[in-house]
Amino acid sequence: MRWMASYFFRFARSWLGSVLVGWLFSRFSFAIPVKRILETDTLMAFYHPQPSYPLHVLLVPKRKYKTVTDIANEDTELMKDIFGAVKKLVEMYELEKSSYRLITNGGNAQDVPQLHFHLIGEEYE
Repeated sequence: MRWMASYFFRFARSWLGSVLVGWLFSRFSFAIPVKRILETDTLMAFYHPQPSYPLHVLLVPKRKYKTVTDIANEDTELMKDIFGAVKKLVEMYELEKSSYRLITNGGNAQDVPQLHFHLIGEEYE
């Protein structure tokens, strides 16, 4: 399953992938081959298929947002779910005892054209 997630991640960076990513997350999130941790109506949290840190979780909206500036003021349910999921994950992995970061990229720093957040724990074991 890990190779499928890795393939999906690479595919998402392609032109065709950028067109399909938001559509897949909104319509077929159940079929995305990742190890889910949390899921709501608006958000999916799963382990990064190519982690750069001991704990590396992606939080991805199920609706197509290219960047954080695409989130409308009316999208309060998504914002509530993002921070609620982060809180649950921090508690679940006891990250308050060590350290953690919540990161989102934009512009040229964004590899995949779908808004997503990285929750990373550098000292997690």
